[in-house]
Amino acid sequence: MDASELDKLVEWLTDGARSAKTSAALLEQTCERLVAAGVPLYRVGAFVTTPHPDLFGRAFIWRRGSEVVVNTANFDLPSSPQFTQSPLILVYRSLKAARFRMDDPEIRRFPLFDDLRKEGVTDYIALPMLFTDDSVHVASWTTKEPTGFGEEHLIALRRIIGPFARLGEIFAQRRIASTLLDTYVGNSAGERILAGQIRRGHTEAMQTVIWLSDLRGFTALSDRLPAETVVEILNRYFDCQVASIKSRGGEILKYMGDGLLAVFPVDQHADDVGKVCSGVLDAAREARANVEAMQFPIGETVERFRFGVALHVGRVLYGNIGGGNRLDFTCIGPAVNLAARLEKIASRLHRTVIASHAFVEACANSWQDSWQDLGEFPIAGFTIASRVYGLRDEAGTQASQPAVQ
Repeated sequence: MDASELDKLVEWLTDGARSAKTSAALLEQTCERLVAAGVPLYRVGAFVTTPHPDLFGRAFIWRRGSEVVVNTANFDLPSSPQFTQSPLILVYRSLKAARFRMDDPEIRRFPLFDDLRKEGVTDYIALPMLFTDDSVHVASWTTKEPTGFGEEHLIALRRIIGPFARLGEIFAQRRIASTLLDTYVGNSAGERILAGQIRRGHTEAMQTVIWLSDLRGFTALSDRLPAETVVEILNRYFDCQVASIKSRGGEILKYMGDGLLAVFPVDQHADDVGKVCSGVLDAAREARANVEAMQFPIGETVERFRFGVALHVGRVLYGNIGGGNRLDFTCIGPAVNLAARLEKIASRLHRTVIASHAFVEACANSWQDSWQDLGEFPIAGFTIASRVYGLRDEAGTQASQPAVQ
């Protein structure tokens, strides 16, 4: 063992491991420095659980001479044989280290060791990583040394596990903050909040395509079905739209009961606006097909669903609005108000997709023939009537009413 290299590693970790900018880099550089100090590492894993709506946790795997591989686990993992038959579970339960030599007959109860032994591993130790919130995470260390880990190697691992865990917690908390912000307020808003744009009234003007949709018959649906069933229906219904929106560069700003508000930021160049509008129209067609295909069995009947979406182009104010210490990162402005009014018109006309004149005008030429002029409509709160357009492929398939001229 090189005591001076180990001291440098501990100092580097204690000082914040400033050269490591990601969790994977922290593990990689820690392992490389341990090897330089004389610890004969082969494979190292760091396993961190995380509060995430879809993920149970993440696993970071380093092998000597290879880059760190990052895997994710869903909430089925804790009950799976992969977890219940893993040596890691001993550490989670006891909060103590678990060590196994590959020549120990006891390892037969852990399938993982069959693979490690085939790779030439001779010794394995898993150490608990305790975060300040009392949550338990684990790091495992293996070697191919014929004699396994020596006492000085184990002392080195135990010496660095504390500062390594503390930095791991910092990286994990940063990721959690970013993930939760993205989940609840969207990517763009999350980035702004993390960047410190959190003052009330901090807004910026933005040219954007606005998407505002609504599930038809939601009030009646909520009245006759259990609340838990309605929530499940809403989640499936929103799934019909979200992937289509995000794949075209859109960001979900807000869910409002059965309503969804999304924006697609655009540059000021006309070609860019047209390109974005064409992508949004593709997303609307795709979402329409998804909702039409959605079925939900309730007793002996199968529920089918319809929705409406209004598309508009305009400038909005995007930023922090609220009162006291409760703020909302959202967008406001006449363009948003107009989109909301257009969505109501879509419902009256029994249309699924309608658009403003500004949206249709901005659409690429190849898409403009897709639209049918439905006439001008007075808009509550606006002094000038707005011309409204519907998709031609919906004409005759839905009971439309005459446009108000």
